[in-house]
Amino acid sequence: MPSKVKFPAVDLNGKSILVTGGTGSFGQAFIRRVVATFKPHRLIVFSRDEQKQVDLAQELSPATHPCLRYFIGDVRDLGRLEMAMREVDYVIHAAALKHVPVAEYNPFECINTNVMGAENVVKAAIRAGVKRVVALSTDKAANPINLYGASKLASDKIFIAANNLTGHRGPHFAVVRYGNVYGSRGSVVPLFKKLIAAGAKELPITDPRMTRFWITLEQGVAMVLSSLAEMRGGEIFVPKIPSMKVVDLAKAMAPRLPHKLVGIRPGEKLHEVLITEDDSRTAVDIGDRYVIEPAIVTWSRKSFREDGAKPLAESFRYASDTNDQWLDQAGLEALL
Repeated sequence: MPSKVKFPAVDLNGKSILVTGGTGSFGQAFIRRVVATFKPHRLIVFSRDEQKQVDLAQELSPATHPCLRYFIGDVRDLGRLEMAMREVDYVIHAAALKHVPVAEYNPFECINTNVMGAENVVKAAIRAGVKRVVALSTDKAANPINLYGASKLASDKIFIAANNLTGHRGPHFAVVRYGNVYGSRGSVVPLFKKLIAAGAKELPITDPRMTRFWITLEQGVAMVLSSLAEMRGGEIFVPKIPSMKVVDLAKAMAPRLPHKLVGIRPGEKLHEVLITEDDSRTAVDIGDRYVIEPAIVTWSRKSFREDGAKPLAESFRYASDTNDQWLDQAGLEALL
């Protein structure tokens, strides 16, 4: 049995939190969870989408939730980030350009947001004296074959290396890496739902062998919140989540509809990886998740190994096609 490390629960009461990409799928779910569970001093929704901010403010009004602040801003704008992070305790960095084909066609824009934006978040957090920063990553950052994955790998490296700039005094930076979020914008689920609702006669399947890791928005939010409490600086947290064949997902959503093979899109993988064989050399098992610890440590940091975490075998590879957790239709319904 894997060892389990006990951690304190996160406490956001009285804290000031900023969420970049605060009006995205994850950002909105995170905001709703925080206002329902805690009483923060300030909760800043930072995003560049004016209409989404207006829509969210109609649901979660500052009049009803006095902690809420709505900031129009872009992670490409260092000055605006510095203004928004003043007197902030924690930052959750969820802003990114995430659509694989869009990134392939618009590489400069992808780099400016996902890489330069990550650098700006680090600089602003250091200058503002933020205590902790958790950045969201993706399974596509492990062994990337598309620009989106490569840009997120670069982002991960930036946040991990940022701890070298701040030392033991902070801010401390960590990363949470997980797979496809069921129902989020950009996943295949909304597409299937739209086609089914429109009376489609078939569902498009890229390849019948294709597998993906799956996690719900609520699970993703819980993972980030717990990692915020558990982080020591420099780690990549990877949850243990199930896999599912995309063709089985289509069957579960529309059992009677036939499938049409359309081929893999540019930059798309057959299977996704969350931990590579090379990552496994510094990774440990802490029970409900894996932790990839930093290979280079120049700051004061206690390893999870010192608390009894189990090192992974050097040949370990956490991939969606060799996963030991699988979803069928019943499992998918239970997950939701």
